[in-house]
Amino acid sequence: MPSHRETGLLTLAAIRRRKGEQLMEYLFNERQQIFTLLPTAKSAEESSQRLKEALKKKVPVKAVLDVRRALIHKIDMPSPKELDEFQGLRTFLDKPDKVVSIDVPSIDPTTFNIVDRYLKFPCFRLCTRIVPSYRRAKQIFDFCANQSCHLAGPYGISPCIPFQYVRDGCYARAHKMRWIITTKFRYCCEKVFSFANHDNDRLAVSANKWGGCCVTWWYHVAPLVRVRVHRLAVLALVIDPSMFDKPVLLSTWLAAQENQGCDPDANVSMYSIQQGSAYTPANYAGTAFTTDPAYTATDSTLLAYQSLVTCP
Repeated sequence: MPSHRETGLLTLAAIRRRKGEQLMEYLFNERQQIFTLLPTAKSAEESSQRLKEALKKKVPVKAVLDVRRALIHKIDMPSPKELDEFQGLRTFLDKPDKVVSIDVPSIDPTTFNIVDRYLKFPCFRLCTRIVPSYRRAKQIFDFCANQSCHLAGPYGISPCIPFQYVRDGCYARAHKMRWIITTKFRYCCEKVFSFANHDNDRLAVSANKWGGCCVTWWYHVAPLVRVRVHRLAVLALVIDPSMFDKPVLLSTWLAAQENQGCDPDANVSMYSIQQGSAYTPANYAGTAFTTDPAYTATDSTLLAYQSLVTCP
């Protein structure tokens, strides 16, 4: 697989050792991928120490990453000016909702996806204009999917959304779709986050839409919409064209991330439904989140990933 390097300021969520292996895994709040240090890099030992120190002191690092191979090439400490700019742009979600431990195989989909019965998240009180039918939800999904960068266009938004690249960038794709749902369609839109933040858990999916290779993450996020399916029932559906061809039940979305054929440790540790303004996690526990109110980070990420593909 060819490399694709990028440099950015990132905050560490966790450092952990993979079961049965010597390599350490490095998890960044601003990236859903699970990274390892390039062992042959001359600066590997120095970078390892800088990462440990940054996690301990809760300060950002300047990372050179190969996003296609999930490798860290180099870690430096940011300059005072870079640090000030980073901290000045970093805003946090006010009053995040709860994060919930979950055993996905035990979910009863006949009840779990009913908003008023099971999914009692306070953020639902902030907006009442829910999607009136599955047909309308499918129209929203299709519009979002048609903005994919792998299609010829023309696009109805700018920039296009790189659904064809699912190794990272879910936070940017989700935020741009949130803008579409709330601005173009004028419906409520929350975000659902899934986490693999316990022991050796990881999220694992088969990218069937993009070649069938396996992809792993430590978290994933997508827009969640509440959809009225008949007079009394409102269901939680997820809009995720990177994984599906239509809106799917929340339980279906979670289950797809436990593909043990891709990884034996595939397991969703926790999930959380947050306000649509939530952008990336701000800690490993999934109890704090950043925001991107001007969509600056969103559009920058979409542009960076627009020409990348998932499977080599």
